Amino acid sequence: MGRYSVALAPLLADLAGVSAGQRALDVGCGTGALTRELVARLGTDRVAGCDPSPAQLAACRAALPDVDLREAPAETLPWDDDTVDLALAQLVLHFVSDAERAVREMSRVVVPGGRVAACVWDYEGGMEMLRAFWDAAESVDPDAPGELGTMRFGRPGQLTALLSGAGLTHVAEEHLTVTSGYADTDELWSTFLLGVGPAGAYLVAQPEDRRATLRAAYLDRLGSPQGSFTLRAVARAAVGTVPAA
Repeated sequence: MGRYSVALAPLLADLAGVSAGQRALDVGCGTGALTRELVARLGTDRVAGCDPSPAQLAACRAALPDVDLREAPAETLPWDDDTVDLALAQLVLHFVSDAERAVREMSRVVVPGGRVAACVWDYEGGMEMLRAFWDAAESVDPDAPGELGTMRFGRPGQLTALLSGAGLTHVAEEHLTVTSGYADTDELWSTFLLGVGPAGAYLVAQPEDRRATLRAAYLDRLGSPQGSFTLRAVARAAVGTVPAA
């Protein structure tokens, strides 16, 4: 997913209105795809980030050793009120246990008049790589977990309702579209074999014969591409303003 996250980061930063002189917090920073974009725009001393995963945070720290990075979940941010101008969460809120609390926490650390922005993948077909994978998985395994059917906030109006429910004003929702190129189908399939994320974890847990059947079904849903090809990914994103006290 990293290649999509890197491409998505500048689009989310644009939507949030990130500009020189501001202070920004990357909530659920992971390995730092969005954090690096924020540092490029604002500078190391004006960016902070957090993630609950020690391994993810270690990778981000290795790449950005001078950024204020803290191990913490989105629901309990270890910063004071009114600390930053912007709080952003890229591909995070559908994984947290209490998204409503997470958005309230993001709002708390942002100054009045500042902005909170978030995005998740569009699960109604906009994320081609995952949509085709889970459709294929369900066709060969009735017990496949169907990640896309259970994820929250990837459908129209859900992010808007989440941000508005946390008290943010002037909430706007947009689509953010990115693409990723692959040299061939082997390159694409190898990304799942890394075992990363729900799709990768599901695949590596399957016996070899089912993996082969799943691969054939997956590539069929992608149109059986030959040679290099490109997949599209659409995220639903929303941004809102923290009201004055």
